[in-house]
Amino acid sequence: MADTLLQDLVDGLRCLPGVGPKSAQRMALHLLQHERDAGSRLGSALTLAMQSIRHCSQCRNFTEDTVCGICSSSERDNTQLCVVESPADVMALEKATAFGGQYFVLMGNLSPLDGVGPKELGLDVFEQRLKAGIVEEVTLATNPTVEGLATANYLAEIAQRCGVRVLQIARGIPMGGELEFADGNTLAIAFSERNEVTG
Repeated sequence: MADTLLQDLVDGLRCLPGVGPKSAQRMALHLLQHERDAGSRLGSALTLAMQSIRHCSQCRNFTEDTVCGICSSSERDNTQLCVVESPADVMALEKATAFGGQYFVLMGNLSPLDGVGPKELGLDVFEQRLKAGIVEEVTLATNPTVEGLATANYLAEIAQRCGVRVLQIARGIPMGGELEFADGNTLAIAFSERNEVTG
């Protein structure tokens, strides 16, 4: 029985990204040998989170309530909507920017080969939200991958049909980066989207 439980623990840990068989085994043994109390707290937190966390009915981000704190806040500008691929992107933007609007979380991007189409990304909800007439501006903040760019183009078409202004986050050479090490696509985008220097 103990061997089966240990293997179940190892198998359970393997579902985490970047965790292979050896890493999972090392984690399981560490918890059992050194961190039993922490392991119990982790188990309880996981169980509670899996049971209680759901998608916000407006933006699809994770929340314990029907509507998340950002969507329900009277201090957020509901005329501004930023579309991102994941809850991690919301966290990054909230930490690094002064964006005061609301979000729409796709939970992925369009990938027909993987069976991910508009319905799976909640784009019907996105379009209904734009048709309500409150959102005036959509900022597309998808990742600069082939799938991310295709998704951004699809979203832009929806927004334009609804008469909503569309912006896309800038792409190009990162701060501290050097031109000789940038890939061709990044360099081409950075050059094509160059801005006028004033002042």
